[in-house]
Amino acid sequence: MSKKITFAIGGIHPADSKFASHRPIEVLPLPPVMYVSMAQHLGAPAKPTVAVGDKVKTGQVIAEPGGFISAFVHSPASGTVKSIGPRKDLAGNDMTHIEIAVEGDEWAEGIDLSDTLVTQIPEDRLEILKKIQNCGVVGLGGATFPTHVKLNPAPGSIAECLIINGAECEPFLTSDCRIMLERPREIIVGAAIMQKVLGGCRCVIGIEENKPEAIRAMSEALAELGYAGIGISVLKKKYPQGGEKQLISAVMGREVASGGLPISVGAVVQNVATALAVYDAVQKNRPLLTNTLTVTGDCIPEDRMHNYLFRIGMPLSYIAEQAGGVPENAAKIVSGGPMMGKAVANLDACTVKGSSSILYLSAKATKRKAAQNCIRCGRCADACPMGLEPFLLNRLYKAGDVDGLEKNAAQDCIECGCCLYSCPAHIPLLDSIRMAKGQVMGVIRARAAAAKAAAEAAKVEEKK
Repeated sequence: MSKKITFAIGGIHPADSKFASHRPIEVLPLPPVMYVSMAQHLGAPAKPTVAVGDKVKTGQVIAEPGGFISAFVHSPASGTVKSIGPRKDLAGNDMTHIEIAVEGDEWAEGIDLSDTLVTQIPEDRLEILKKIQNCGVVGLGGATFPTHVKLNPAPGSIAECLIINGAECEPFLTSDCRIMLERPREIIVGAAIMQKVLGGCRCVIGIEENKPEAIRAMSEALAELGYAGIGISVLKKKYPQGGEKQLISAVMGREVASGGLPISVGAVVQNVATALAVYDAVQKNRPLLTNTLTVTGDCIPEDRMHNYLFRIGMPLSYIAEQAGGVPENAAKIVSGGPMMGKAVANLDACTVKGSSSILYLSAKATKRKAAQNCIRCGRCADACPMGLEPFLLNRLYKAGDVDGLEKNAAQDCIECGCCLYSCPAHIPLLDSIRMAKGQVMGVIRARAAAAKAAAEAAKVEEKK
């Protein structure tokens, strides 16, 4: 392994708070009822393929992709479809869910549930992509982008490096650490499968230095399996090390241009949990209907913290109950980490493929101090990993200067929260910039739609 590496611009160093890292993964028992969202992924929601009253088996397709950027959804248990309709999601928005009354755990035919490690990778690239697509695999590092699309770059694009993200830089979260400790060989095989699909480019697995046991486990698995062109890089502990563009900067020393995609600099980034899901899909024909989730926080004792293997569609209230209930002194419940996670508006909302935590935070951890006037210290700009000037974007947003916001790349904000964390005046910079980014993206989308309409109109004129 080479020296410790990190990204070039900005970053902060919040406390790790990896309190649950020593807790082995536990399998959650099935609840009596599960609610499977059709929005399990980035892009168009899936379309139900079952009807009320249908009997379903575990792993059976219950929804098909609703567009090019979309994914299959599978039943997380065997039982009866009780309803199909709107239900509140984690953010409190109405989204179509399929309600399944759980009657057992009878798996669909052709799914290998054994623990036998399969290391022989299929030769046919298209066959691999089809398996990944059919099993509904999406990115599990946060964005939930359909994996089969990401592994199939547009013609002319060449993948030079596959980066497997094992940073898990968000405080408190430990599920990625646990799968690297408990299923390192499967992750390595999954990485080798994706490497093959991308044409045999080099593969780098990046793991932050604060996970020495995971680094050791993954290194031993790699040495045992002996796949060529795969290496492990130790990353310095710095947030947001797990961001796509930050990983590319650390591993490849390249910067993705404003508005550009990782493939523009020859990079494809996938999470360690995604690599595991790829292994399960390609080698076991096992659809993505499970993931690992951490129950943690600053207001519960460590003996009530857990890393759970959950199935999609489990109500958060059920998981909370399994873990001993919601702590009385929890002021906020967050899905995800404290930096980029979202407050849970509805504890009866259910897990989705990308769920990563139930995080309980105390009033002390969530209370914001009163904002003061900007002292022009520049700390927010120093901390921004995208090289933006948050103080300026905040000013432009308040002035309603959308053109200025676009000119100063508000659309490049990754909403990591480094600016807010570093501001001594406690200005809610992230809130302003998130709103500003939405305004700019709306203008960009409208401009693209107008250009497309103009082009189509021009084609019609040419035919006349």
